Amino acid sequence: MSPSPSGKGKESNTARILGSGTSGIAELLIFHPVDTIAKRLMSNTAQVSQVGITQVIFREHAGASAAKKAMSLFPGLGYAAGYKVSQRVYKFGGQPWFNDLITHYYGTQFRNTFGDRKGKLMMQATAGSLTGIGEVVLLPLDVLKIKRQRASILRIVMEERGALYRGWGWTMARNAPGSFSLFGASAFTKDYVLGIKDYSQATWGQNFIASIAGAVASITVAAPLDVIKTRIQNANFESKTSGMTVFKDLIKNEGPLALFKGLTPKILVVGPKLVFSYTLAQSLIPLFANYV
Repeated sequence: MSPSPSGKGKESNTARILGSGTSGIAELLIFHPVDTIAKRLMSNTAQVSQVGITQVIFREHAGASAAKKAMSLFPGLGYAAGYKVSQRVYKFGGQPWFNDLITHYYGTQFRNTFGDRKGKLMMQATAGSLTGIGEVVLLPLDVLKIKRQRASILRIVMEERGALYRGWGWTMARNAPGSFSLFGASAFTKDYVLGIKDYSQATWGQNFIASIAGAVASITVAAPLDVIKTRIQNANFESKTSGMTVFKDLIKNEGPLALFKGLTPKILVVGPKLVFSYTLAQSLIPLFANYV
């Protein structure tokens, strides 16, 4: 996925888009049905032995054909697909592009400051941080994802407009260290733990191990700011509560540990998705680069 140690990127932008986009689509196809089944099982109040597991999972499509049963596990996929694929294309396809720029224009400074080995890691992490900051352009999609159950998407867009960017500062503050940790920890694992010098030559297994390290580090580091960002976005659009006010109230009423609320379930739920898509993107981008 990443440029070679020489600093010259091997993959074309087309390969990066195809690789990261494919990873996003694959993530949806695999995890969306799993999420749907889990939610239906949790929301079921009847005895499974009485209604049957098929009825619980497929509901009104329990007696339908296999194809219709499968499609019933993808409710609301249209919006989810647009958001998830856009997010993965930007994050996993954009980071190598930022890394190319940093390597080209500031590579010497990084290597002189940190040394050749650590300089390469810092460039990977810094490129990830810049990618995370730029991800704020997708903030309206993130807000709509959170609020779409309260009103129609069209109504929210028409009425709120600029309010869709509420919390952009805190989003950037969360994404910068989160993406720094994701790509930095992954690069560190490849270089120092697995001994890989050319990251694009990593095997699927090596990418998987590195992705686990990156995902756990990213989710943990970004957790406090993620809690604040989510509370800002969950507030009514009319509310003018600032992120600092949310932070102060949280510390006062719930204590510092509240900044890490939901960390364990988030690692268990979000972690596998991030590991899967990141592993796939890192493996597919070099593969597509052989053809485009």
